[in-house]
Amino acid sequence: MAGPFSSVFLTAQWRDLAMINFEVNPAVLKPLVPRGTELDDWHGQTLVSLVAFLFLNTRVLGVAVPLHRDFEEVNLRFYVRRKTHEGWRRGVVFVKEIVPRRAIAWVARVFFGEPYVALPMDHLVESPPGDNEATRRVAYTWRSKSDDFRLRMTVHGQSRPTEPNSEEAFITEHYWGYTGRRDKATLEYRVEHPLWRTWAATQATLDGDVAGLYGDRFAESLRSKPVSAFLADGSEVSVSRPVRLDGEVKR
Repeated sequence: MAGPFSSVFLTAQWRDLAMINFEVNPAVLKPLVPRGTELDDWHGQTLVSLVAFLFLNTRVLGVAVPLHRDFEEVNLRFYVRRKTHEGWRRGVVFVKEIVPRRAIAWVARVFFGEPYVALPMDHLVESPPGDNEATRRVAYTWRSKSDDFRLRMTVHGQSRPTEPNSEEAFITEHYWGYTGRRDKATLEYRVEHPLWRTWAATQATLDGDVAGLYGDRFAESLRSKPVSAFLADGSEVSVSRPVRLDGEVKR
């Protein structure tokens, strides 16, 4: 891709993405919408997603850092869009991102301005090998000062291609990230990956003190029944250097 987004900052594999989606009152999110973007909705529903996944074979500027290549991440995010001369760019804004290592959180905060924190994390993926009709179970856990958290999901059978204009496409095909800065500027970066295959969850649960970790304004949504839940297989990804919307590349 030509232009400032041709500069790749990070490459990795994202695997076993467990996504639980909740409806939220747009008024909760409006103070968090970065300048130059607007809330994006799914058929009139404003959604937040809790997404847990594996970050594998991570390289920053082409370099793999020992002990920081493979780790878990869980993030709370919502969806925005920005009008450009090329059309709409659909993106995500992160409320909080959790990883198990402080150095990873520091890099993300410094270079991308993202709200990363480091907490103890673990995961479990159970899938019998060679059986495409088997039940697959994933679990991601993390621990804050207030409570232990667990996101669990069960899927069955074969994954399916993501259908155009489906809810799965809406959730997974936001290929831009936006961060609002304290100086009111907005950073924009691109995330590139192929279309993912997904499984609809037959069971999905979230346990933990969501008000203590994510704040009271998100508690009602995260304690409610999810509007959907699914598992994505994932792929290799690349993340560009962030660019201020005035065109300046953040280095």
